[in-house]
Amino acid sequence: MSTVTAIRQPVTGYLETLLLDQPPLPDSPVARINTLRAEALNRLDVLTLPTLRDEEWCFTDISRLTKLSLSKVLSATTLEAADIARFYIEEATTRLVFVDGIHAPQLSSAASSSSGVVVSNLATAVATHAAVIEAHLGRHAAIRDNVFTSLNTTFLQDAAVIVVPRDVALAAPVHLLFIATQAAAVSAPRCLVIAESGSSVTLVEDYVTLRNEAYFINPVSEIALADNAHVNHIRVQRDSGKAFHIANCAVSVGRSSNYQSVSVALGAQISRYNLDVLLAEGAECAVDGLALITDRQLADTHTCIDHAQPHGVSRQLHKCIVGGNAHAVFNGKIKVRQGAQRTDSVQSSRNLL
Repeated sequence: MSTVTAIRQPVTGYLETLLLDQPPLPDSPVARINTLRAEALNRLDVLTLPTLRDEEWCFTDISRLTKLSLSKVLSATTLEAADIARFYIEEATTRLVFVDGIHAPQLSSAASSSSGVVVSNLATAVATHAAVIEAHLGRHAAIRDNVFTSLNTTFLQDAAVIVVPRDVALAAPVHLLFIATQAAAVSAPRCLVIAESGSSVTLVEDYVTLRNEAYFINPVSEIALADNAHVNHIRVQRDSGKAFHIANCAVSVGRSSNYQSVSVALGAQISRYNLDVLLAEGAECAVDGLALITDRQLADTHTCIDHAQPHGVSRQLHKCIVGGNAHAVFNGKIKVRQGAQRTDSVQSSRNLL
């Protein structure tokens, strides 16, 4: 079944709100993308919207999301550099900008080609790095039991792609800037970060808005570290106070590699961030989070640190500062598999009401 045909078929339950009457996506020249779309759409036929009866969502009521009349963004709002200059990070000489989920090359700044680093959208990157992209795209973020990852993958058309070659260390951070401009819109940003053996990179994944409107943003990020790689991942969510932000991030940390994560939730009326980290032998990760919310906001963070092999080290600290009638949720899991000897893991949650 082709993706074009499948996209037009009705789906059950609340997903009709997001997919019914949407125009079909064109077939991608990358076979892997067409396959992923078809698989994801098939999963949407059997998956259901999580409710308070689901243990993983028992504190987070997203029924307000189903009451929105949403549509997929077909064309991005035209912006000038001056419109978004306040969001730029001075230290980041390489910047990739997406407006309502659509790549904006005129607002982006490319990485230096001399180092072999790739920072571009999927359509451009696949022309030169098809093999490595196909080896990782859709391999880490599972769609089987996650309706929102499946929804993102159904819409998969473009993505932010970063490939850091073997033994290359980037001194300056890479800024991925996702800008929301349209009301009642649903966008599905996708990020793929591949750090090859011995490489090092700092990534700033930044979600901002130009309008205080209701919209739905559904990002999925996949980060793969080969052996002895180092990734510093900073994630900032500062969407509209009326928005819904439901995100998933899957990280695979190779042997003796180091992944450091800092996530900050400031915006959205309802936000959810699922972070899954898989550690190989001797891998290390430090996962820190902050929710700073007020009024009637709800910020939900779920993490799972999976020590799959021996000698792994993980540290996690999550803080919530909550005012007004806001609600913050943190659910952190540490999984130690059989045979993962000498695992060293610490987790802490601190909150201020």
